[in-house]
Amino acid sequence: MSNLQQEIGALSQAETMDLLDMIWESIEADIPSLTAGQSLELDFRVARYQENPSDVIPWEQVWADLLKKQ
Repeated sequence: MSNLQQEIGALSQAETMDLLDMIWESIEADIPSLTAGQSLELDFRVARYQENPSDVIPWEQVWADLLKKQ
């Protein structure tokens, strides 16, 4: 077990939750913004879905198709 793991293990539940909050906030701060093109593509895809929500491929099928290609 690493020193860091030991230190984390010695924290109280409240201290552990505070640490998790700090880690999450630091991750959120580093998430890059979408480019204009990415934002437009996302808007386009959401609009297509809203027009016909039954026209989707289930995740299980997408995953199975990806595995077949390997």
